Amino acid sequence: MTKKVLIIGWDCAPPDWVFDKWIDGLPTLKSLLKKGVYGNLRSTIPPITVPAWQSMLTSKDPGQLGVYGFRNRKDYSYDGQYFSNGADILEPAVWDILGKAGKKSILVGVPQTYPPRPINGCMVTCFLTPSIKSQYTYPNELRDEIEKNIGEYIPDVKHFRTEDRDFILKQIYEATKIRFQTFRHLLKNKDWDFSMLVEMGTDRIHHSFWKFLDPKHPKYEKGNKYESVIPEYYKYLDNELAETLKLIDLNETSVMVVSDHGAKAMLGGICINEWLIKEGLLTLKEYPKTFTPIEKLEIDWAKTKVWGSGGYYARIFMNVQGREPNGMIPLSEYKKFRAELKEKIENIKDEQGKKLATVAYIPEDIYKEVKRVPPDLIVIFDDLRWRSVGSVGIKSAYTYENDTGPDDANHAQEGMYMLCDPKNNFSGKRDNNHHLMDIAPTVLDLLGVEVPKDMQGKSIVEALHATPL
Repeated sequence: MTKKVLIIGWDCAPPDWVFDKWIDGLPTLKSLLKKGVYGNLRSTIPPITVPAWQSMLTSKDPGQLGVYGFRNRKDYSYDGQYFSNGADILEPAVWDILGKAGKKSILVGVPQTYPPRPINGCMVTCFLTPSIKSQYTYPNELRDEIEKNIGEYIPDVKHFRTEDRDFILKQIYEATKIRFQTFRHLLKNKDWDFSMLVEMGTDRIHHSFWKFLDPKHPKYEKGNKYESVIPEYYKYLDNELAETLKLIDLNETSVMVVSDHGAKAMLGGICINEWLIKEGLLTLKEYPKTFTPIEKLEIDWAKTKVWGSGGYYARIFMNVQGREPNGMIPLSEYKKFRAELKEKIENIKDEQGKKLATVAYIPEDIYKEVKRVPPDLIVIFDDLRWRSVGSVGIKSAYTYENDTGPDDANHAQEGMYMLCDPKNNFSGKRDNNHHLMDIAPTVLDLLGVEVPKDMQGKSIVEALHATPL
């Protein structure tokens, strides 16, 4: 049992790049790695910030949380989508369990902690914070302390979907700098047993600069001026990690560096609603003259059986009799229709006629429970090499431009983790057998707090002891 646990989260950090390509330029991480255990960390389906971080920290899957992405259906109406935030998380997170055991936590930037709620410790909320005019801390007076000692807090990069890459880069560094300054101020001035920071700059820099880095990206040009932007930023993060570790006693503190999912080159987008129109499953009252989000179009619900939403994955919704207001699919045919639709989507080909490695997941098949209003299908196109595009107006199921602004990367299913624990010399072992739901039980195990039986994950430390090195 250690006395403290510190977690640094790098949203979207890819293990294949961090561990296999950049590690020699990351001396702080490398020194921890040599004594610790590290590897790939399987993410949720879908592998996306909301709900992946909360799945990690509650050890519950998205179905149990009732959160299937940033946007969720609040009911079975056609326009009842809303953006999820921390108010949706009703399952106890690791800091709630620690609080009941009398242990204090410091949280900075952990996704889905806005709006702030009481914890045994202090909290600075995440990128979902609308602005710093909102209450973004717990306790409330912590906000004044931060503004007095650090300056103006920056919850997230502003306008990161733009072609002005220099503007984005400046914003990322400014936000990262102030987040770590805030975190270190709290580490120095507050009592804590568990502390955690999540940096979103990694995600923002991947989506903005991946085509400049990755030779597998169709728009990559060797020797471009931004080619080293991402690895240089990771060197900056490694230095921030080093500065943070100066404040803690490594003889009594377990250190983890984790990500919620990885990143990879995005080859293009499948216009899911264009495809549904061609299949005769979606009917518009009028086809748009320009590329238009599906939410802004008038759908003829009396002639529509299916519609979908865009994003790094697709959410497919079926128009079911007795469920949706103008349901078309008889409830008795629901499962058969869904199975047939799943097969059709999984057989979508690219423009050259090559079959994509697509999987359409049925929520109740992949989650322990299915709460609130899930999509009827969750679709991962071509192992996340293609994204889903919800807009309509180009008369094609394929696009190579993103409908929500410039974006070079998709997410990858595997995130990363590194654990360095003073009580266990894991000798730099690489172990790729863990899921992000294993992180919360690991924290509790390290701090000597009983792991609730309803957590899905298992302690990484316990697993390693059960399997000798």
